[in-house]
Amino acid sequence: MVRIGVVGSVNLDMVATAPRLPRPGETVTDAVFAIHPGGKGANQALAAKRLGADSALIARVGTDTNSGPALELLRRDGVDLDRAYRDREHGTGVALIVVDHAGENQITVAPGANRHLRPEDLDLSGFDAVIAQLEIPVETVLAAAEATETLFVLNAAPVRELPSGLLGACDVIVVNEGEQDALSEPLGEADALIVTTLGPKGARARKNAQEVGHASAPTVNAVDTVGAGDAFTAAITVALCEGREIGEALAWACGAGALTATRRGAQPSLPTRHELDDFMENL
Repeated sequence: MVRIGVVGSVNLDMVATAPRLPRPGETVTDAVFAIHPGGKGANQALAAKRLGADSALIARVGTDTNSGPALELLRRDGVDLDRAYRDREHGTGVALIVVDHAGENQITVAPGANRHLRPEDLDLSGFDAVIAQLEIPVETVLAAAEATETLFVLNAAPVRELPSGLLGACDVIVVNEGEQDALSEPLGEADALIVTTLGPKGARARKNAQEVGHASAPTVNAVDTVGAGDAFTAAITVALCEGREIGEALAWACGAGALTATRRGAQPSLPTRHELDDFMENL
């Protein structure tokens, strides 16, 4: 079994599904409210587990009442939480999310304990791949990249200023179109495999400025895109660890993202391997 370590964030997502997204200064009513566990790190660790990997989460959460529900689905599905450290000084991260009926979203995050995951918290031995994102301190992400002796995958989201050497220490970098545009200059200099998600247009992969793979996205009725990118990132990591060629890996990851978008809630929507394989076989 592939073993994947995820260095990243844990949030409790507070989600309002509204008829449309508000404009600046506007109040939109008639929303439906729900609370789901989330955070890009937690989402990707759970996604990898459901897709057949043995996954572990390296993270920080508070000792507040939000920590239990934030970790609930990871515990239930068997993600290794031995390195999900308790922070007595800072609360569990919270994400405030508005989703419209077309599945588009706006997200504001109060990071809490996520901001205090430090390089000295890292124990990355024994993994076939390590995934990280940018909802934790970038110095911790850099330390993880430099310490990983196997495949290191960076989901460069949300966009922020990156320390010198980080992209050069990555084997795979996953971005969406907006993140790719914002990071175009450093990405152009990176030697990593650059994977760009294109929403309903699928995904493409580049290496040294040359396209090396492309996949179309399955057509689905998207109701909530929160978590779709995390499902994609976990899926392509699992696929590459299993030795799939890049086109097949991209297609499988696009399927994971598309299937996730058909259900509400970042973590509740993440597909199992059986669900994803059945979905892909019936396209």
